[in-house]
Amino acid sequence: MEKIQINFKINGQEISLAVSPSRTLLEMIREDLLLTGTKEGCGEGDCGSCTVILDGKTVNSCLVLAAEANGKEILTVEGFGDGDRLHPLQQAFVENHGMQCGFCTSGMLMASKALLDKNPSPTRHEIKEALAGNLCRCTGYAKIFQSVEAAAEAMKGH
Repeated sequence: MEKIQINFKINGQEISLAVSPSRTLLEMIREDLLLTGTKEGCGEGDCGSCTVILDGKTVNSCLVLAAEANGKEILTVEGFGDGDRLHPLQQAFVENHGMQCGFCTSGMLMASKALLDKNPSPTRHEIKEALAGNLCRCTGYAKIFQSVEAAAEAMKGH
C-alpha cells in the first residue's frame, strides 16, 4: 500500500511523516513516534485510554486515521509538564490518588485538560460529563473527580 505524506505538530514539535492511509492516529503516535503514554484499551473508542487532544478537541485516537492529523496540532500526555516539573493536573492526580494502575490515567488527564482549558471552574457534574467516555476499572472515580477539582483550584491564577 502506498504511503501518504502528512505534516502536523505534536507536543509543540513539527513532524513530517509518511503513513499508510489505513494507519490510525494511535498506531502512529505509539509505533512511529514512540510516544507510549497514549494507551490502547479497547480499540473501539469505548474506553478512552487512547484519548489525545487534536486541534483543541478530545478524540479517541484509535478511531481517527493518522492522515486526519495532516495540518493539525496534537497534544499527548508527553506534552504535559515543563521539563522536570509536573503540570498542575498531573500533580493533582498524584496528590489526590487519582490513579490506580495508571492505564487509564493518560486518557483521564487529556480529557480533564480539555475540560479545564474550556472551563477553568467546572462543577462536579461537568467533570463527570467530561470524563464520561473514559473508563477506569480500578476505582470508583471519586479520587479522579477530586483530582480534577484540586487541579482547577491550583490552576487559578496561572
